[in-house]
Amino acid sequence: MPVGIVTGASKGLGRALAAALAERGWDLVLDARSEGPLRETEEQLAKAAPGRVVALPGDVTDPAHRAELVTAARGLGDGGLDLLVNNASALGAEPLVPLAEQSLEGFRAALETNVVAPLGLVREALPLLRRARGAVLNVSSDAAVEAYRTWGGYGASKAALEQWSAVLAVEEPELRVWWVDPGDLRTDLYAAAVPGDDAADRPLPETVVPALLRLPETGAVSGRYTSAGPAAAR
Repeated sequence: MPVGIVTGASKGLGRALAAALAERGWDLVLDARSEGPLRETEEQLAKAAPGRVVALPGDVTDPAHRAELVTAARGLGDGGLDLLVNNASALGAEPLVPLAEQSLEGFRAALETNVVAPLGLVREALPLLRRARGAVLNVSSDAAVEAYRTWGGYGASKAALEQWSAVLAVEEPELRVWWVDPGDLRTDLYAAAVPGDDAADRPLPETVVPALLRLPETGAVSGRYTSAGPAAAR
């Protein structure tokens, strides 16, 4: 069975994607900071899906936790990792604020979670990814490429994520590297970012999962993708 790691898997897009992978027989290592919701996800997937599910609560900014995730993935398969999903994210301010009001501490936290930690996890997992000729899926945002008021700190972190993703794709041609903008979704993260916005008309995370699944299922080439509806578009 293929082996995957999904960060930020206790809710939202991470949980929806993990559930879909588990239903398809993937063995998964799941990460999130909130232990209770993550254990609930682990229990539900273990009951409903054929694949093995290992939940490891922790913070992806902690190098020891990243090593623990990779060690668990190694134990599930033959020493290879087929898919690493960097989904865990931090806003840097809740709710979002203009750059003039953005605390530097919050900005550093967003960079650490959204840029440094995913790269650290990729570096930790590279031997396993290379062995399986696997893939890295980095969840990004349209704020990485568009200038939206109050989204400057978060958008800057996602822009940096996209840039190192593109470089990784060049430096590791045997791997597939996808950086994906899933669009605005009805998630806790979006609600925390703009609590005054009515998100009732935003799509649920489950609606974009088929587009994300299409990437590993079709062996899509490395690049930037958006997911809107049933298909991923480059």
